[in-house]
Order: sequence, then structure tokens, then C-alpha cells
Amino acid sequence: MIISHDLGTTGNKATLVSNDGTMVASVSIGYPADFGPGGRAEQDPHAWWAAMATANRELLERGGIAASAIDAVSFSGQMMGVVPVDSAGEPVRPAIIWADTRSGAQTQTLVDRVGMERGYAITGHRLNPTYSLSKIMWLRDTEPEAFARVETVLQAKDYLAYRLTGVRVTDPSDASGTNAYDQAAGTWSAELIDAADLKAELFPEIVASTMVIGTVTRQAAEETGLAEGTPVVIGGGDGPMAALGAGIVDASSGAYAYLGSSSWVSVSADAPLHDPLMRSMSFNHVIPGKFVPTATMQAGGASLQWVTQLLSPNSGDRFAELLGGAAGAAASEDGLFFLPYLLGERSPYWNPKARAAFVGLLMHHDRANLTRAVLEGVAFNLYTGLRAFTENGTAIGSIDAIGGAAHSGLLLDIFADVWGVPVTARDLVDEANAIGAAVVGGVGVGIFDSFDAAAGFSRRTDRREPDAARHARYGGEYERFVDVYTRLEGWFETL
Repeated sequence: MIISHDLGTTGNKATLVSNDGTMVASVSIGYPADFGPGGRAEQDPHAWWAAMATANRELLERGGIAASAIDAVSFSGQMMGVVPVDSAGEPVRPAIIWADTRSGAQTQTLVDRVGMERGYAITGHRLNPTYSLSKIMWLRDTEPEAFARVETVLQAKDYLAYRLTGVRVTDPSDASGTNAYDQAAGTWSAELIDAADLKAELFPEIVASTMVIGTVTRQAAEETGLAEGTPVVIGGGDGPMAALGAGIVDASSGAYAYLGSSSWVSVSADAPLHDPLMRSMSFNHVIPGKFVPTATMQAGGASLQWVTQLLSPNSGDRFAELLGGAAGAAASEDGLFFLPYLLGERSPYWNPKARAAFVGLLMHHDRANLTRAVLEGVAFNLYTGLRAFTENGTAIGSIDAIGGAAHSGLLLDIFADVWGVPVTARDLVDEANAIGAAVVGGVGVGIFDSFDAAAGFSRRTDRREPDAARHARYGGEYERFVDVYTRLEGWFETL
């Protein structure tokens, strides 16, 4: 049996998987995030640990499984954060998570010293405040007393693995999301770390995603309900892990779209994809030698959650109610657009100062029109990422969609019509990361022979074909959507 933990932004989803690849049980334990002015986004690592411990005990109880039956524990975790720990392994302050954008000045220092194009060539990513490196610089510059106590900077899943084993390491997938990783060399980038004026010792050893880094210690066993000596596999970052969970293992697997709080479109490739316009980025896959070209927007599913809470706060099934109205409404066709930049933006603009906006409102526009505009805005924004792939030689004939919002037939129709390719839902809501982590854990301890085991965990369900006429119409509306952002970009800078 394998226990996999998917350490997300809103909670930890823990999954119990049998050695024949069957999902036996799952548990989700939530925890808060602190979003505040100036781009603050933080979480308490102790809350992550408490959630993991509670989830372990509940999984074993629900499955009627003895702790000794667990063959491995593995992880998927939110990426691009900073968990600064001292010599005793204790966090010196709350973790700075992926959505934090306070390190704009520090990012500009990196750009001035290294250059944006050079940074992109080294890391496969733009230099941007959402990444770990500039966040570490921000911590040094704004909280020097706390920074002076920092011995190691970990990622979210690395911290839990450390708490279980006492071993501080990371894996290539998470390292590739820090802005401090040399993708060609497969090591930390001395050039970028030097430009940040940081010590290389802050960064942990990089090991394979499938490596058994140690075993559960006696103290950790007492706190989590796991058996002492249980093997711990380090796992990987949630983006690459979701790709594996969705069955995206190589170039022949096609593309997929993930619709969580943060949303993205992605493929698997044998090499990083370097877009001349730097609209997309490339992570290392959890599969050795593979890469995951990705275009990630900050607030895809989060935009849908936001408009639901705003427009239908007291309804029982708020999401279904609003989607029902949006199905018969017009938005971009009627000149109404939504820029989905509630948390600034990564792909394609990499602009932490971007703001969300409804543009083109008229008196007759109601909740249904506004909801439709949000759905189309997310589709338009992800389309720019897809174009970064296709314009650089990546053929995309169809796209699998995963995540809770992917089970909306209306949203699948909009995606297919905007993107111009068939879009098919997989019966995965938020399990893809946990499934990927289970497969990585199983490969790490020899339960699974290959990563292809991931394909057996899900199936394709609802397939939507694009309508040629609507795709042609959306083409012109997409251009107007891009034009709206272009016209407002300078104004965002004044806020």
C-alpha cells in the first residue's frame, strides 16, 4: 500500500493506493492561507504537518489498514515557494507560497544583473516575483533578523519529507520552479545564485523524484500514525505530478489542461520549450529525462470561485446555478470581456501588477453575462499559452481536461470552441497530483514497473468537439481580449 500526499494551496489531499493500482480511500484536510495587501501570500508549515498527520490516521482508519502495511509515503506539493528553516529544521517564519508577488524589486535586481533572456535560457522560466529566488532575496532584504537564522530553504513537500525523515533534499521538478536551477546542467545555477548575492548552501541537495530519501523516524511515527521505518519517497512539484497523474508521460500523450485555483495547459517533451516571446515555461518532469512545457495562469479556477462567491453567495449549488444561466448568455460576442488577473499574472504576461477587470459593461448585462465573460476570459488566457506551444512546433490535436471545473459541459464547449481542438474531460477532479505521487512512490520502492501505471487510474468521459463557426468568431474576440490587456497594461503600472 502507498500513501500519497498532495499538498495544495487550500488543503492536503491524501490518498491510499493498493499495490495493484487501486485507489482505496482518500481524505482532504484543509488549512488557511494568508492573502494580504502588497501581494502577500503565506501559510503556516505547521498547519501542513498537522493536516498530513491527521490525514494519515484517517486513511488508515477508513481503510482498516495497519500502519505496517504501508510500503511507501510520497508527495506532490505546491511549487515556487520558500520554507525557510533554521539549523534545527524549524521554520523561522510562515512559508511564502507561490502566489506571493512582493519581491518585484528583487526580481528587477536579477534582471539588471543577468538579463531576462539569459535567465529564461538558464531556467526555462522568466525571472519573476512568483518564483522562489527573488522571494528569498526579499526575505533577506526586509526581514534580516529572520533571514540570519535560515540554514536551508525548502519547498512545501520537502518540508513534510524532512519532518518525516530528518533529511533535507528536493527533486528536479521542484528545483526547476525556483528560478535558481540550471536546466541544462541539472544543478543549481551558480550564475543566478551569485546574482542574487545568496549562499549556495541555502539550497538543498537535488535527488531523483523517485528516490527513497529515508524512513519515518520514531518521533514522526508517533505524530503521524505511520510505522517507524516506512520508506519515504521525495516525489515532486504539483504541476509535473499532475501531468503524470493525467497520463501525460511523453510527447505522444498529447496535451492537458488543469483547472484548479491556479490553472495551466501543458505537454510532455524530451527537451525544454524555449518560446522566443517567453510566454510559457518548462519544468522538469518527475519522469527522468522528460520536461513539462507549461503555460500557467494565476487565477483560472480561482476566477470561477470568485465570481461564484460574488454573484451567488447564498445559493446551495452556486456554481451550477450560474453556469445554467451563462449557457444561454453572450459575453465577448456582445462586447463584454473579463481579464482574469485577480492575482496578477504569470503566463503569458508575467505581470504581477496586472488586475482583473470587466470591460464593455452595459445596462442589460446581468449575472449570466458576467459569468460567461469569466469563463471566456479563462479560455482566452489559456489559449495564449497553447499558441506558445503550437507556434514553436508542438502539434496539439486534442486536449484532456482535469480538475473540478473540467466537469462542466459548458466550460468544455467554450474551451473547444476557443481553442479549436477537441477537449475531453478525464474523471479526475483533484486526484491527479495524488495519483502522480502514488505512481512515483510505487516506482521508487519497486511496486510499479514504470510510470505508465498512471494511465490506469482514470478514464476519459465527456468529449466536446469544436464548432468551426464559433471558433472563427472567437478568433476575432480573442484578438480583442488581448487588445484590452495591451491597452490597460500601462494603467496597471500606475496603481
